Amino acid sequence: MTDDLSPATLAVTAGRPARDPGAPVNPAVVLSSTYVSAGVPQPGDPMYTRYDAPTWHPFEEALGALEASPLPALVFGSGMAAVAATLALVPRGGRVVLPRHAYQVTLVLTADLAERSGLQVQTVDIADTDATLAATHGAAMLWVESPTNPMLEVADLPALVAGAHAAGALVAVDNTFATPLGQQPLVHGADVVVHSVTKYLAGHSDVVLGAAVTGDPDLRARLAAYRTTHGAIAGPWEVWLALRGLRTLALRVERSQRSAGVLAARLAEHPAVAEVRYPGLPTDPGHERASRLLGGFGSIIGLRPQGGRAAADAVVDAVRLWVPATSLGGVESMLERRRRFATESPTVPEDLLRLSVGIEDVEDLWRDLERALTSLG
Repeated sequence: MTDDLSPATLAVTAGRPARDPGAPVNPAVVLSSTYVSAGVPQPGDPMYTRYDAPTWHPFEEALGALEASPLPALVFGSGMAAVAATLALVPRGGRVVLPRHAYQVTLVLTADLAERSGLQVQTVDIADTDATLAATHGAAMLWVESPTNPMLEVADLPALVAGAHAAGALVAVDNTFATPLGQQPLVHGADVVVHSVTKYLAGHSDVVLGAAVTGDPDLRARLAAYRTTHGAIAGPWEVWLALRGLRTLALRVERSQRSAGVLAARLAEHPAVAEVRYPGLPTDPGHERASRLLGGFGSIIGLRPQGGRAAADAVVDAVRLWVPATSLGGVESMLERRRRFATESPTVPEDLLRLSVGIEDVEDLWRDLERALTSLG
Protein backbone atom coordinates (compact mmCIF):
# COMPACT_ATOMS: atom_id res chain seq x y z
CA MET A 1 0.00 0.00 0.00
CA THR A 2 2.91 2.37 0.67
CA ASP A 3 3.82 2.43 -3.04
CA ASP A 4 0.99 4.81 -3.90
CA LEU A 5 1.16 7.06 -0.84
CA SER A 6 2.80 10.47 -0.83
CA PRO A 7 5.70 11.14 1.56
CA ALA A 8 3.44 13.47 3.56
CA THR A 9 1.04 10.59 4.16
CA LEU A 10 3.81 8.09 4.86
CA ALA A 11 5.17 10.38 7.58
CA VAL A 12 1.85 9.91 9.38
CA THR A 13 1.08 6.29 8.61
CA ALA A 14 4.34 4.34 8.38
CA GLY A 15 5.66 2.52 11.42
CA ARG A 16 2.25 2.05 13.07
CA PRO A 17 1.29 -1.09 15.02
CA ALA A 18 -0.94 -3.68 13.38
CA ARG A 19 -4.57 -2.54 13.09
CA ASP A 20 -5.99 -5.21 15.37
CA PRO A 21 -9.09 -4.52 17.48
CA GLY A 22 -8.01 -3.02 20.77
CA ALA A 23 -4.44 -2.45 19.59
CA PRO A 24 -2.73 0.87 20.38
CA VAL A 25 -2.46 3.45 17.61
CA ASN A 26 1.11 4.30 18.58
CA PRO A 27 4.03 1.93 19.20
CA ALA A 28 5.15 1.38 22.77
CA VAL A 29 8.44 2.43 24.34
CA VAL A 30 10.40 -0.62 25.48
CA LEU A 31 12.79 0.23 28.32
CA SER A 32 15.10 -2.73 28.68
CA SER A 33 18.81 -3.18 28.13
CA THR A 34 18.59 -6.95 27.74
CA TYR A 35 16.08 -9.67 26.91
CA VAL A 36 15.27 -13.18 28.12
CA SER A 37 16.91 -15.78 25.92
CA ALA A 38 17.43 -19.50 25.79
CA GLY A 39 19.84 -21.49 23.69
CA VAL A 40 21.49 -20.17 20.56
CA PRO A 41 20.04 -16.77 19.51
CA GLN A 42 18.13 -16.86 16.26
CA PRO A 43 18.13 -14.03 13.69
CA GLY A 44 15.67 -11.38 14.76
CA ASP A 45 15.53 -12.50 18.39
CA PRO A 46 15.93 -9.58 20.83
CA MET A 47 19.07 -10.14 22.89
CA TYR A 48 20.82 -6.92 23.96
CA THR A 49 19.98 -3.33 23.15
CA ARG A 50 23.38 -2.49 21.66
CA TYR A 51 22.46 -4.92 18.87
CA ASP A 52 18.82 -4.01 18.39
CA ALA A 53 15.82 -2.57 20.21
CA PRO A 54 12.10 -2.90 19.51
CA THR A 55 11.53 0.84 19.93
CA TRP A 56 13.89 1.56 17.02
CA HIS A 57 11.85 -0.45 14.51
CA PRO A 58 8.81 1.80 13.92
CA PHE A 59 10.99 4.86 13.33
CA GLU A 60 13.36 2.91 11.07
CA GLU A 61 10.43 1.54 9.09
CA ALA A 62 8.89 4.99 8.69
CA LEU A 63 12.10 6.70 7.59
CA GLY A 64 12.93 3.88 5.20
CA ALA A 65 9.53 4.31 3.59
CA LEU A 66 9.96 8.10 3.39
CA GLU A 67 13.28 7.67 1.59
CA ALA A 68 11.76 5.12 -0.82
CA SER A 69 14.02 2.34 0.43
CA PRO A 70 12.97 -1.33 0.36
CA LEU A 71 14.79 -1.69 3.69
CA PRO A 72 14.25 0.00 7.06
CA ALA A 73 16.56 2.84 7.98
CA LEU A 74 19.17 2.50 10.74
CA VAL A 75 18.86 4.94 13.64
CA PHE A 76 22.07 6.16 15.31
CA GLY A 77 22.85 8.02 18.51
CA SER A 78 23.63 11.23 16.59
CA GLY A 79 23.88 12.57 13.10
CA MET A 80 27.66 12.42 13.32
CA ALA A 81 27.49 8.77 14.34
CA ALA A 82 25.60 8.09 11.11
CA VAL A 83 28.13 10.16 9.16
CA ALA A 84 31.03 8.27 10.75
CA ALA A 85 29.43 4.89 9.98
CA THR A 86 28.93 5.88 6.35
CA LEU A 87 32.48 7.19 5.94
CA ALA A 88 33.70 3.89 7.41
CA LEU A 89 32.54 2.29 4.15
CA VAL A 90 35.57 3.91 2.51
CA PRO A 91 38.51 1.46 2.56
CA ARG A 92 41.70 2.43 4.37
CA GLY A 93 43.65 4.85 2.24
CA GLY A 94 40.66 5.46 -0.03
CA ARG A 95 39.62 8.88 -1.24
CA VAL A 96 36.39 10.70 -0.47
CA VAL A 97 35.23 13.72 -2.46
CA LEU A 98 33.00 16.10 -0.56
CA PRO A 99 31.69 19.68 -0.78
CA ARG A 100 34.00 22.41 0.45
CA HIS A 101 30.94 23.81 2.24
CA ALA A 102 29.78 20.57 3.83
CA TYR A 103 28.63 20.57 7.44
CA GLN A 104 31.66 21.74 9.38
CA VAL A 105 31.79 18.74 11.73
CA THR A 106 31.77 16.42 8.72
CA LEU A 107 34.81 18.36 7.50
CA VAL A 108 36.41 18.02 10.93
CA LEU A 109 35.79 14.27 10.96
CA THR A 110 37.25 13.70 7.50
CA ALA A 111 40.33 15.74 8.45
CA ASP A 112 40.71 13.62 11.59
CA LEU A 113 40.34 10.40 9.60
CA ALA A 114 42.93 11.66 7.12
CA GLU A 115 45.41 12.19 9.95
CA ARG A 116 44.70 8.98 11.84
CA SER A 117 43.80 6.40 9.23
CA GLY A 118 45.04 7.65 5.89
CA LEU A 119 41.71 8.72 4.41
CA GLN A 120 42.32 10.90 1.37
CA VAL A 121 40.06 13.95 1.30
CA GLN A 122 39.31 16.17 -1.68
CA THR A 123 36.90 19.08 -1.42
CA VAL A 124 35.04 20.48 -4.42
CA ASP A 125 32.45 23.06 -5.37
CA ILE A 126 29.55 20.60 -5.46
CA ALA A 127 27.56 22.96 -7.70
CA ASP A 128 30.24 22.55 -10.39
CA THR A 129 29.16 19.22 -11.85
CA ASP A 130 32.04 18.77 -14.28
CA ALA A 131 34.73 19.53 -11.71
CA THR A 132 33.05 17.28 -9.14
CA LEU A 133 32.81 14.36 -11.54
CA ALA A 134 36.42 14.83 -12.62
CA ALA A 135 37.41 14.51 -8.96
CA THR A 136 35.52 11.21 -8.55
CA HIS A 137 37.87 9.29 -10.86
CA GLY A 138 39.74 6.93 -8.57
CA ALA A 139 37.68 7.99 -5.54
CA ALA A 140 35.97 5.51 -3.24
CA MET A 141 33.07 7.79 -2.30
CA LEU A 142 31.37 10.98 -3.37
CA TRP A 143 29.72 12.76 -0.46
CA VAL A 144 26.93 15.13 -1.46
CA GLU A 145 25.02 17.83 0.37
CA SER A 146 22.29 19.59 -1.56
CA PRO A 147 21.57 22.25 -0.53
CA THR A 148 24.92 22.62 1.22
CA ASN A 149 25.35 23.73 4.81
CA PRO A 150 25.57 26.71 5.14
CA MET A 151 26.05 28.14 1.63
CA LEU A 152 22.91 26.56 0.10
CA GLU A 153 24.57 25.47 -3.13
CA VAL A 154 22.40 23.04 -5.10
CA ALA A 155 23.96 19.98 -6.70
CA ASP A 156 22.83 18.25 -9.88
CA LEU A 157 22.23 15.05 -7.93
CA PRO A 158 21.12 12.73 -10.77
CA ALA A 159 24.15 13.69 -12.88
CA LEU A 160 26.54 13.32 -9.95
CA VAL A 161 25.19 9.90 -8.98
CA ALA A 162 25.39 8.57 -12.53
CA GLY A 163 28.87 9.97 -13.11
CA ALA A 164 30.28 8.85 -9.77
CA HIS A 165 28.96 5.34 -10.26
CA ALA A 166 30.49 5.24 -13.73
CA ALA A 167 33.80 6.15 -12.05
CA GLY A 168 33.35 3.34 -9.51
CA ALA A 169 32.56 5.47 -6.47
CA LEU A 170 29.86 5.02 -3.88
CA VAL A 171 27.54 8.01 -3.43
CA ALA A 172 26.39 9.14 0.01
CA VAL A 173 23.98 12.05 0.41
CA ASP A 174 23.39 14.08 3.56
CA ASN A 175 19.68 14.82 3.10
CA THR A 176 19.20 16.77 6.33
CA PHE A 177 18.40 20.12 4.70
CA ALA A 178 16.12 18.87 1.93
CA THR A 179 14.39 16.14 3.98
CA PRO A 180 12.67 13.24 2.16
CA LEU A 181 9.90 15.69 1.25
CA GLY A 182 12.35 17.70 -0.85
CA GLN A 183 14.27 14.87 -2.46
CA GLN A 184 14.74 11.11 -2.22
CA PRO A 185 18.37 10.46 -3.23
CA LEU A 186 17.94 6.68 -3.38
CA VAL A 187 15.45 7.19 -6.22
CA HIS A 188 18.32 8.79 -8.18
CA GLY A 189 20.56 5.83 -7.40
CA ALA A 190 22.49 7.09 -4.35
CA ASP A 191 23.90 4.31 -2.20
CA VAL A 192 23.42 5.77 1.28
CA VAL A 193 21.35 8.65 2.64
CA VAL A 194 22.29 10.24 5.96
CA HIS A 195 20.17 12.42 8.25
CA SER A 196 20.69 14.42 11.36
CA VAL A 197 17.37 13.31 12.85
CA THR A 198 17.90 16.04 15.45
CA LYS A 199 16.84 18.58 12.85
CA TYR A 200 13.69 18.45 10.67
CA LEU A 201 12.72 14.82 11.19
CA ALA A 202 12.35 15.10 14.98
CA GLY A 203 11.66 18.80 14.66
CA HIS A 204 11.41 20.01 18.25
CA SER A 205 15.00 20.61 19.38
CA ASP A 206 14.71 18.01 22.12
CA VAL A 207 16.63 14.96 20.87
CA VAL A 208 20.03 14.22 19.33
CA LEU A 209 19.81 11.38 16.81
CA GLY A 210 21.01 10.36 13.37
CA ALA A 211 20.03 7.86 10.71
CA ALA A 212 21.37 6.15 7.61
CA VAL A 213 19.23 4.66 4.86
CA THR A 214 20.25 2.33 2.04
CA GLY A 215 18.49 -0.04 -0.29
CA ASP A 216 21.53 -2.36 -0.44
CA PRO A 217 21.36 -5.24 2.09
CA ASP A 218 25.16 -5.59 2.20
CA LEU A 219 25.73 -1.90 2.88
CA ARG A 220 23.00 -1.96 5.52
CA ALA A 221 24.67 -4.91 7.25
CA ARG A 222 28.00 -3.06 7.28
CA LEU A 223 26.40 0.09 8.68
CA ALA A 224 24.58 -1.95 11.33
CA ALA A 225 27.82 -3.69 12.30
CA TYR A 226 29.50 -0.31 12.76
CA ARG A 227 26.64 0.86 14.96
CA THR A 228 26.93 -2.24 17.14
CA THR A 229 30.70 -2.42 17.51
CA HIS A 230 31.15 1.33 18.03
CA GLY A 231 28.21 1.65 20.39
CA ALA A 232 26.64 4.36 18.23
CA ILE A 233 23.16 3.50 19.45
CA ALA A 234 20.10 5.56 20.28
CA GLY A 235 18.06 5.63 23.47
CA PRO A 236 14.46 4.40 23.20
CA TRP A 237 12.87 7.60 24.52
CA GLU A 238 14.71 9.71 21.96
CA VAL A 239 13.66 7.46 19.09
CA TRP A 240 10.05 7.45 20.25
CA LEU A 241 10.11 11.27 20.39
CA ALA A 242 11.62 11.40 16.91
CA LEU A 243 8.84 9.22 15.55
CA ARG A 244 6.27 11.48 17.17
CA GLY A 245 7.96 14.49 15.60
CA LEU A 246 8.05 12.78 12.22
CA ARG A 247 4.25 12.64 12.14
CA THR A 248 4.07 16.42 11.63
CA LEU A 249 7.05 16.71 9.28
CA ALA A 250 5.00 17.72 6.25
CA LEU A 251 3.04 20.36 8.16
CA ARG A 252 6.15 21.87 9.74
CA VAL A 253 8.14 21.92 6.50
CA GLU A 254 5.24 23.36 4.52
CA ARG A 255 4.77 26.19 7.02
CA SER A 256 8.44 27.02 7.56
CA GLN A 257 9.26 26.78 3.85
CA ARG A 258 6.44 29.14 2.92
CA SER A 259 7.61 31.63 5.54
CA ALA A 260 11.22 31.32 4.39
CA GLY A 261 10.18 32.31 0.88
CA VAL A 262 8.41 35.41 2.16
CA LEU A 263 11.31 36.43 4.39
CA ALA A 264 13.97 35.82 1.74
CA ALA A 265 12.14 38.02 -0.76
CA ARG A 266 11.77 40.85 1.76
CA LEU A 267 15.37 40.56 2.94
CA ALA A 268 16.60 40.78 -0.65
CA GLU A 269 14.95 44.22 -0.89
CA HIS A 270 16.12 45.57 2.47
CA PRO A 271 18.73 48.36 2.29
CA ALA A 272 20.65 46.95 5.27
CA VAL A 273 21.19 43.60 3.51
CA ALA A 274 24.21 42.97 1.28
CA GLU A 275 23.30 39.47 0.08
CA VAL A 276 20.66 36.78 0.52
CA ARG A 277 21.12 33.13 -0.42
CA TYR A 278 17.91 31.15 -0.82
CA PRO A 279 17.23 28.72 -3.68
CA GLY A 280 13.67 29.98 -3.98
CA LEU A 281 14.81 33.43 -5.16
CA PRO A 282 14.89 33.66 -8.96
CA THR A 283 18.25 35.45 -8.68
CA ASP A 284 19.86 32.69 -6.60
CA PRO A 285 22.56 30.64 -8.38
CA GLY A 286 20.83 27.41 -7.38
CA HIS A 287 17.30 28.43 -8.36
CA GLU A 288 17.06 26.60 -11.68
CA ARG A 289 18.33 23.32 -10.26
CA ALA A 290 16.26 23.61 -7.12
CA SER A 291 13.14 24.27 -9.22
CA ARG A 292 13.90 21.21 -11.33
CA LEU A 293 15.19 18.74 -8.76
CA LEU A 294 13.79 19.63 -5.34
CA GLY A 295 10.26 19.33 -4.02
CA GLY A 296 10.63 22.70 -2.28
CA PHE A 297 13.15 25.44 -1.61
CA GLY A 298 13.65 24.66 2.07
CA SER A 299 13.53 26.67 5.27
CA ILE A 300 17.14 27.86 5.51
CA ILE A 301 18.24 31.35 4.46
CA GLY A 302 21.77 32.70 4.16
CA LEU A 303 21.94 36.40 5.09
CA ARG A 304 24.84 38.86 4.89
CA PRO A 305 23.98 42.29 6.34
CA GLN A 306 25.67 45.51 5.27
CA GLY A 307 28.55 46.21 7.62
CA GLY A 308 30.34 42.89 7.72
CA ARG A 309 31.02 40.69 10.73
CA ALA A 310 30.23 43.36 13.33
CA ALA A 311 26.85 43.99 11.75
CA ALA A 312 26.10 40.26 11.63
CA ASP A 313 26.87 39.92 15.32
CA ALA A 314 24.75 42.98 16.05
CA VAL A 315 21.75 41.42 14.30
CA VAL A 316 22.09 38.26 16.39
CA ASP A 317 22.26 40.35 19.55
CA ALA A 318 19.28 42.52 18.56
CA VAL A 319 16.65 39.89 17.72
CA ARG A 320 14.17 38.95 20.42
CA LEU A 321 11.95 36.32 18.78
CA TRP A 322 14.59 34.51 16.74
CA VAL A 323 16.71 32.24 18.94
CA PRO A 324 20.51 32.62 18.75
CA ALA A 325 21.40 28.92 18.58
CA THR A 326 23.46 26.53 16.50
CA SER A 327 20.83 24.02 15.44
CA LEU A 328 18.14 24.14 12.78
CA GLY A 329 14.95 22.47 11.63
CA GLY A 330 13.01 22.98 14.86
CA VAL A 331 9.65 24.61 15.35
CA GLU A 332 11.42 27.71 16.65
CA SER A 333 13.28 30.08 14.33
CA MET A 334 17.05 30.23 14.94
CA LEU A 335 19.99 32.17 13.60
CA GLU A 336 23.74 32.29 14.05
CA ARG A 337 26.92 33.60 12.43
CA ARG A 338 28.56 30.46 11.11
CA ARG A 339 32.19 31.60 11.10
CA ARG A 340 32.09 31.98 14.88
CA PHE A 341 33.20 28.34 14.69
CA ALA A 342 36.91 28.03 13.96
CA THR A 343 36.26 24.77 12.13
CA GLU A 344 33.82 26.29 9.62
CA SER A 345 35.08 26.30 6.03
CA PRO A 346 37.33 29.34 5.46
CA THR A 347 35.47 30.12 2.23
CA VAL A 348 32.26 30.79 4.17
CA PRO A 349 32.00 34.59 4.55
CA GLU A 350 32.73 35.93 8.03
CA ASP A 351 29.44 37.83 8.04
CA LEU A 352 27.16 35.00 6.90
CA LEU A 353 24.13 34.45 9.12
CA ARG A 354 22.35 31.10 8.76
CA LEU A 355 18.65 31.51 9.45
CA SER A 356 16.51 28.45 10.19
CA VAL A 357 12.88 29.49 9.77
CA GLY A 358 10.41 27.88 12.17
CA ILE A 359 6.64 27.81 12.32
CA GLU A 360 5.90 31.11 14.07
CA ASP A 361 3.74 33.73 12.36
CA VAL A 362 5.78 35.09 9.47
CA GLU A 363 4.86 38.70 10.23
CA ASP A 364 6.18 38.37 13.78
CA LEU A 365 9.42 36.92 12.43
CA TRP A 366 9.73 39.73 9.91
CA ARG A 367 9.12 42.50 12.43
CA ASP A 368 11.84 41.08 14.67
CA LEU A 369 14.34 40.79 11.81
CA GLU A 370 13.44 44.15 10.31
CA ARG A 371 13.86 45.89 13.65
CA ALA A 372 17.27 44.26 14.14
CA LEU A 373 18.42 45.26 10.65
CA THR A 374 17.14 48.82 11.01
CA SER A 375 19.01 49.16 14.30
CA LEU A 376 22.28 48.82 12.38
CA GLY A 377 21.76 52.49 11.48
